[in-house]
Amino acid sequence: MSDDGRRSARDLIRPHLEDLPGYLPVEHVERLAAELGVDPSEISKLDGNENPYGASPKVAAALGRFERYHIYPDPAQRAVREAVGRYAGVDPEQIVFGSGSDEMLGMVADLFIDPGDAMLNAPPTFGIYEFLANLHNARLVSVPRREDFTLDVEAMERALDEGAKLLYLASPNNPTGNPLPREELERLAGHNAVIVVDEAYAEFEGVSAIDLLPDHDNVIVVRTFSKWAGLAGLRAGYAIVPPSMVEITWRAKVPYNLGVASEQAILASLEDKDALFENVRKIIAERERLFEKLSELPWLRPFPSAANFILCEVRGVPAKDVRYGLRERGILVRYYDQPGLRNCIRISVGLPPDTDRVIAALSEIGAAVG
Repeated sequence: MSDDGRRSARDLIRPHLEDLPGYLPVEHVERLAAELGVDPSEISKLDGNENPYGASPKVAAALGRFERYHIYPDPAQRAVREAVGRYAGVDPEQIVFGSGSDEMLGMVADLFIDPGDAMLNAPPTFGIYEFLANLHNARLVSVPRREDFTLDVEAMERALDEGAKLLYLASPNNPTGNPLPREELERLAGHNAVIVVDEAYAEFEGVSAIDLLPDHDNVIVVRTFSKWAGLAGLRAGYAIVPPSMVEITWRAKVPYNLGVASEQAILASLEDKDALFENVRKIIAERERLFEKLSELPWLRPFPSAANFILCEVRGVPAKDVRYGLRERGILVRYYDQPGLRNCIRISVGLPPDTDRVIAALSEIGAAVG
């Protein structure tokens, strides 16, 4: 409060946000390049699970041809909804787009969570779920995964029966990489709660929960073009909602939340999906090669992954030191040291030279470990 007794805008912030832990994003590549005095092209960026092959060449061509950047996008998102409806095999009416899948995840919380509502979480998992619970002042009910990162379904069912209203499940899970078994999802979907299946990495597994929606009006599937189509920088995500939720979702959604550039990129990507899926196959093959190479390092324990990254437990040396050792060599990876992820790093699958580079660097670091 100011000297004259007036409250400032800072004084009016919702009290629960005072201690809100922010979501920790990945480091920007230009920052490290400037620090090391190298060109950004010399950095191996393996911390954000981006697609190393980039977007389809048709995306740049479509963006260059487009002439109506000064006009607001179609508020009904008709063209992209129809195209994605064909791609995903669903009624376009059930699709809603936004600025990346993160916005869609947040939209679901906006629809269902009042302050004090119970939201179920299964850590370790994508940190945005806990962030959304804290942002909405929800009561977060955590049921930790088992040591092998599988779900403790029985404990989760008890939490749902006790009133947990919303559950986000990543399939494959980030950052552990393990898939979500269909029978476990169906068990959880049988409870009186909203189940959001986050399929950001589904194209790398080739499995989806979309076909559950006709029989489960409490299941929402959220997907993105960031990973498989290389559009992370354009922020293009979508949700597939049950028919009963279509009208309220559109009334509650922020208008014009998908820009025309993202629309054009989505349409161009779907026109070139065969080439993009060839890149997906290359990433999967490189993931297996990276896993094999990591398994040869005795001080690392890589976990099998169905996504485009591999989580590794580090043994005998702090994972934080490994992360910085790689960073000094121009290689960015993600580092974790929290319950369920003690002393771990996550390595995104890059191009074959990136795999060779990170393995050589880890071998150097491992030699010092002894």
